[in-house]
Amino acid sequence: MVSSAEVEKYKADGQITSGVRLRPEVVTELREKMERFFEAQPGVDQDYAANLIDQDNSWLKYAMMPEILDIVTDLIGDDIIVWGSALFAKKGKGGKLTPWHQDGHYWPIRPLATVTAWIAIDDVDTANGCLRVIPGSHSAQELQDHYTEDSPDVVLNQALEVGDDRFGKPRDVELKAGEFSIHDVYLIHGAAKNDSGRRRAGLVFRYMPTTSHFDRDLACKQAQEMNVPDLSNRQLHLVSGVDRSGKNDVRRN
Repeated sequence: MVSSAEVEKYKADGQITSGVRLRPEVVTELREKMERFFEAQPGVDQDYAANLIDQDNSWLKYAMMPEILDIVTDLIGDDIIVWGSALFAKKGKGGKLTPWHQDGHYWPIRPLATVTAWIAIDDVDTANGCLRVIPGSHSAQELQDHYTEDSPDVVLNQALEVGDDRFGKPRDVELKAGEFSIHDVYLIHGAAKNDSGRRRAGLVFRYMPTTSHFDRDLACKQAQEMNVPDLSNRQLHLVSGVDRSGKNDVRRN
């Protein structure tokens, strides 16, 4: 669980690094599971392999680990849906750039509310392209205008121009394997390319409060109009509490 001071820091910055660290044996298990996943799908983009739980529900148990879920509960309440999961495994050479962006720009959740847990499977630091955030850039709870970046060298095609510290100075989120960061849906963040020679692997889970609605019609519209992945068939797993909105077709765990 997080202290009241950490909750206030999260509200101010839009990101915190947990003082909790997953056990070494769990990290080893995740690393081996990730490597088996990529071996079974040699053509998948390792820089951004999404939708893990929908492909294999055994990933869900990691999203429900109390080390993470207890903190998420402190931040968004007791009623929680896991709706997203992904691997970001930048190879040691030739990895893609993750442009500055806000996740909520292309997510079909209304009201827009989600926290992301970014779990380090490898040690991640500035040299191998760790997560970079702009603290406080979420504070207005508004989406900024993004542009489309259609390049094979970027992970996402939605990008945001942040030049001249318009939103504040970036902060690198360096993590040891087993540590994890949590950030807000409106937070501006990105990551540099990785040419360090060391892999930079992370596992991500997305959590939303059940007071929000995962709008499948909106997901279809966003996919058509913005050329982003179609999330309309995404599984919604109720991992705590009840569906307060009454609009989400959840799977109960």
